[in-house]
Order: sequence, then C-alpha cells, then structure tokens
Amino acid sequence: MQWEIVIGLEIHAQLTTASKIFSGSATAFGAEPNTQASLIDLGMPGTLPVLNAQAVRNAVKFGLAIDAEIAGSNVFARKNYFYPDLPKGYQISQMDLPIVGKGFLDITLEDGTIKRVGVTRAHLEEDAGKSLHEDFHGMSGIDLNRAGTPLLEIVSEPDMRSAKEAVAYAKTIHSLVRYLGICDGNMAEGSLRCDCNVSIRPKGQTEFGTRCEIKNVNSFRFIEKAINTEVQRQIELIEDGGKVVQETRLYDPNKDETRSMRSKEEANDYRYFPDPDLLPVVIEPAFIAEIRAELPELPQQKRERFESQFGLSAYDASVLSAQRELADYFEEVQRVCGDAKLAANWVMGDLSSLLNKSDLDIEQSPVSAEQLGGMIARIKDNTISGKIAKMVFEAMATGEGSADQIIEAKGLKQVTDSGAIDAMLDEVLAANAEQVEQYRASDENKRGKMFGFFVGQAMKASKGKANPQQVNELLRSKLEG
Repeated sequence: MQWEIVIGLEIHAQLTTASKIFSGSATAFGAEPNTQASLIDLGMPGTLPVLNAQAVRNAVKFGLAIDAEIAGSNVFARKNYFYPDLPKGYQISQMDLPIVGKGFLDITLEDGTIKRVGVTRAHLEEDAGKSLHEDFHGMSGIDLNRAGTPLLEIVSEPDMRSAKEAVAYAKTIHSLVRYLGICDGNMAEGSLRCDCNVSIRPKGQTEFGTRCEIKNVNSFRFIEKAINTEVQRQIELIEDGGKVVQETRLYDPNKDETRSMRSKEEANDYRYFPDPDLLPVVIEPAFIAEIRAELPELPQQKRERFESQFGLSAYDASVLSAQRELADYFEEVQRVCGDAKLAANWVMGDLSSLLNKSDLDIEQSPVSAEQLGGMIARIKDNTISGKIAKMVFEAMATGEGSADQIIEAKGLKQVTDSGAIDAMLDEVLAANAEQVEQYRASDENKRGKMFGFFVGQAMKASKGKANPQQVNELLRSKLEG
C-alpha cells in the first residue's frame, strides 16, 4: 500500500524581551538555577500578573509578516495540568481568542518550487520551568528560571507532506522571526523549539489518520530524522495489523527512535478558562498601523529584490537572503566592489567555507565585508588574478590587513604589461619547443588539451602573477601564428 504523510508543526519561539511575560524577572540565558524566578513566576498568593507590552508588539509584528488576522480583542486563559516544573499548577496561555489568527507562509522546496503552508494561529503564552535529571543521585532538580518566559506558539495547518517540507517550513519561520527581531532563533539554547504532529493515511484518502506529537525537537536535522523515524514506525505498526494510538512521543537521536511519553490530551483535559487576573487585550487599528510601519524588508521581499536589482539567480538570492546578517554582509560587499555576482560567489564560496571550518557565524567573520569588497575590487581592476585573490583572502583571514596592504607587502600585483608577458611567453615556448611542434601538428581536439599545458607553464613562470586573459590571448596568437 502507498502511504501519504501528513505533518503539522507547532513552533515555540521565545520572544526577545528584557523581562518575562507577566513579571519583571530577567530572561537572560545561562543564569544560575532559580535566580531569575520571582514570586509572580511562582504563583505565590497575593501576586498578580502584569502583561509585558513588548511581547504583544512582537506577536503583532509576526502576525503582520504572515498576512494574518490580528484579533482586536484577545484573551488569556489558564491551561491546568500538574508537572513539577509548573509551580502554579497551570500555564497562562491563549485558547479560544488568540492574538494572531489565520495566515500563511510561502516556503521554497529543494527543487525550487514554492509551496504555501497555512498558519492556523499564533498565541502568546508563558514557558514552564525545566526538570534536571543529572547530578542529583537518582532525583530530579527543578530550575524555574524559564518559568514565565514569553513564548509565541505558531501552529501550522497540516499542509506538509514530507519531512523535507517540514524542515523547509521550520527554516522559513526561523529566518522570519530573526528578520523581525522578535526571537534570536538559538535552537541550542531552546529559543526555538518544535513539536511535530505526524500521521499517515492511504494515498487518495481524504480523512486524516491518527496523529502522534513528537515533543521538543531542537534542530532542523532532528526534525527531519524524527519525522521519518515516526512515519516508518506508524507504517510498520499498521501493516503488521496494529493501530496508531494518539499520544505524545519523544525523539531519541542516539537510538534514532521515538518513544511514548504520555497519552495525548484533548483541550478539555486542560480545563481551559479565562484567567481572572488578566483583562482582555484590546488592540486598536492605530497600534497595528504603527507596528506595520516598523516592519523590516522580509526574507521573501529581499530575495525578490536580490534577483531584480542584482540579477542573481533564484538559488543565490535564496541562500543570501535566508539570514538577515548574511544578507547585510553581502550587500555591503556588493556596495564596496560594485559587482553583485562576484560578491555572491565569494560570500557563498570561500567565505562560507572559512566560517564552516571555523564554526563561526557571519557576525564573527575574521574578514569584514569592507575587506572582502576591497579585495574583489582588486580582481575587477586586474590588480590581482582570481588565483592570487585566494592567497590574499587567506592572509586577510589571519589578520594580515586589507587586500591592498597584503598585495603591496607580498608583491602580489598582477603583471599586465603586455611586453613583459610577451617576453616571458617567448621563453616558455623556447623551453618547450618539442611540445610546440606537436601542438602545431595536432588537430583541434588535441590542441585544446595541449593549450592548457602551455598556460600552466606560463603561469608557473610568472609565479601566478601574469594576467590570465592576456596570457591566453598572446599565447594563442604565438602558437597559431
């Protein structure tokens, strides 16, 4: 039987606010356990939550970016459940009236096609604490620093049909929230976490199968692996005569398997009801208009501009616009050197390779955008060749200065004097007289291969400094003259 995969994602983005969603406690990552949890976060008697206005602004900003409905009035509710790291015995979230309603995201698939994925809703809520199971001699510790941290939970429609589509969607969300400045997207620190809802159904069937939720997946690679592993588990289970049970599961990357965590609750299991301590949030049209005016150029807009303004291919524009910092770096390189295609090639090629090898982000690049642009300008004006440029780039990466300083200090300026190149070629041909005769006696096919030999000898003789275009033109003239 052929199976169709149905996937929906719930992405939790930690909002970039200085304090928590209902208290003044700090949200900085890495603090000592339980040093950033106030009486409000702990739900102590007599304390009252006060909504963080910046969290509301961030949520509205996201809603506008996905062309979603913004609720004029939205309500916070209590989601009741017991867990050791939930000190109040309930989580403040939104249920019936979320701040962001239906919207959509267009994602680019590996083959370049665009697919639209619906966003059901995005709602504000507070994070829970964290259970720690190490170094406690068989017991668990509780760190409540995260309790009350503002989250935006982004719920997709079940529109994805493969793990790769799910990863493309997650990457698009990741890029968008970073462009908007509402989340740092640091998955290693838990700033962006993903719950994957996965089910299968026979191809052609319209009714959904029973879904399982894979909880708290924290990398794009694990999203793909977790979904594929769960799909295989469900297929084998059904084909062996079993039934998929609706439940919450965890993905174990070490064993590459999903395992049952708990039965999947329905909304009524949580006894949602409006939080009596928080008034409805009323959002005026003027507030929405103000935030709309603050929106930056978004990834898709930037990608389209890179194609139209700079003539980049769809692939190059997509890669360079995926990350705001990378896009800014590329634009600065292009501004300095005046050649978008060369700038794109160097940023996506040698620079990306350097950063990957050194495990650095673009913001930590040892070669600044101005330095790289300056070096590319020297390629364009024939001061150096592309081959010499790689030597200059390596020197810039080790802190030896700007391209001009390195070219001067190392004597790397390209030889463009036609007379000097002409004399050098005469010496090369004289030293390889036998090969010259063979070349002239050969047909076109063999000549093509042999020509490369003479070019190599010429560049070797000039120590790579001769202008390659001039070498090719003069050499061809001499050999066929």
